[in-house]
Amino acid sequence: MSNYHLNRRDLDFLLFDWLKVEDLLARPRFADHSRETLDAVLDLSEGLAADVFVPAYKPADHREPWLDEAGVHVIPEIADAVRQYAAAGLMAGTFDADLGGMQLPIVAASASMAAFMAANISASAFPMLTMANARLIATFGTPAQVAAFAQPQIAGEALGTMCLSEPQAGSSLADITTLATPDGQDSLGARYRLRGGKMWISGADHDITADIVHLVLAKTPGPDGKPLPGVKGISLFIVPKLLDGARNDVVVTGLNHKMGYRGIPNTVLAFGDGAHTPGGRPGAVGYLVGEVGQGLAQMFQMMNEARINVGLGAAMLGYRGYRQSLAYAQERLQGRPAGASAPAPIIGHPDVRNMLLAQKAYVEGAMALIFYCARLLDEEQTGDDAETARRLLDLLTPAAKTWPSEMGLAANDLAIQIHGGYGYTRDFDVEQIYRDNRLNPIHEGTTGVQGIDLVGRKLARDPQALAELRTLIEATAAAAQNHPDLAQNAQALLAAWEQIAAFAEAIASPLTPHALAGATSALRAFGHAVVGWLWLDQALAAKALPADAFTAGKVAACRFFFEQEMPRVALWLDLAAGSDIAVALDVEGF
Repeated sequence: MSNYHLNRRDLDFLLFDWLKVEDLLARPRFADHSRETLDAVLDLSEGLAADVFVPAYKPADHREPWLDEAGVHVIPEIADAVRQYAAAGLMAGTFDADLGGMQLPIVAASASMAAFMAANISASAFPMLTMANARLIATFGTPAQVAAFAQPQIAGEALGTMCLSEPQAGSSLADITTLATPDGQDSLGARYRLRGGKMWISGADHDITADIVHLVLAKTPGPDGKPLPGVKGISLFIVPKLLDGARNDVVVTGLNHKMGYRGIPNTVLAFGDGAHTPGGRPGAVGYLVGEVGQGLAQMFQMMNEARINVGLGAAMLGYRGYRQSLAYAQERLQGRPAGASAPAPIIGHPDVRNMLLAQKAYVEGAMALIFYCARLLDEEQTGDDAETARRLLDLLTPAAKTWPSEMGLAANDLAIQIHGGYGYTRDFDVEQIYRDNRLNPIHEGTTGVQGIDLVGRKLARDPQALAELRTLIEATAAAAQNHPDLAQNAQALLAAWEQIAAFAEAIASPLTPHALAGATSALRAFGHAVVGWLWLDQALAAKALPADAFTAGKVAACRFFFEQEMPRVALWLDLAAGSDIAVALDVEGF
């Protein structure tokens, strides 16, 4: 039977023992909350995830969304799960009270979402996208736009999307061709007519809610009537599915059939092809957000929120696979220990124990990375040094998106291995979990795109952020020196960050194709070094608690990560700095 095996103590440790979330509750924004209210939200989330989201997990994989003349449909179990999530008020979690929100700390809301992502990643994508959509409109929209488009999403009456990619452009947003032409003004602001196509748009049509709010990147025409060139010509538009109850000129022309993540439709969208005629003529009606040319800068808010949430989803898929393989290893009888006459659980085999420890180090490290970033968001919003929090978050975001996506998938691979032949059958969840997670290294910017961002923009151009991060790392290392079993790990951590600092200085100027060729290796090294720091910090938090099997497991996972994983940092940095094979090889040689 499908189960997501959430261990609540893992969440409580990260939130309350390590990140000290209760300290946030002294701030005015969170004054209405207490440990009891946060526990109640987590209890609600865990229960709803188990009761409603888990039962929809396998059915959604077996029956993909389908398209007919009425539009796109999802299975009733998915629709019910999303509606119950909204009815529980969870869409409103982090929003301002005057928008109907609960003003929860972002890190607590992330822990709530973690339960749903572990239970059903595709069902949880609907609220994840919707909340990010509403937050962007609440940040940059006019009061009328917020009331018309953000608040219905916060209340769960509408769902939202982000429409960036196009078939010919992919991640190269400077090359999009969707065009928005002025169409007057009304109470919702500057009105435009959009024409063009978008690709890979999750949740762009369904029968969960009547209305869907699309946030669409498009170009406006210059004096010659042609789209303004480059990213500075990109603007952002709110394009609802419905206008005063009638259809806007937005239609799904096809569905993409994915290897995993099947519960949410992934669509090809056409804007303004004349399938509908709002106001008596074709063209999708959209409302400009902010000013012309601000679209990409505005959309980065939603993109970065989605990147961190992709990392959270990847971490929780890895976590679910780990918990399931742990349970299986404790129950599966196979092989006989020396001197035994009967089969014993496979967790007694050293190879299996190594695989389990690797999974634990990967997935709990990934969860720590995401929750730490969520805590930075709270600091940016309510702390005394918002600018430092913003810089740190900007530096860590490529790793937050990529490291859980890559290492959560590695954990899922190990989960299948532990299950043996059963692991690649559909009778067990781990084969579906692997397929679901394989999408995350691509979602919201591929690993290569994130590597280029880290090397080309973050490390090369912002030495202050790296220096601030190293100050935090050095404080953790200094504290760990007081524990004999962690002192060697502390030295290894400092050595790794000396290497990263040297690499960052070497590539600072000028940035060469050679440096970009090593960007993925550099990102892997950076992610490992960050997670090594977070594991050492978690080990210190565990040592501050009464000793038991749980805290011993945290310290053991930290030591395992340093022994087995941290040596990779130097190798990856050598590859990033030293190899010219990819750049030098002639195209015909591939």
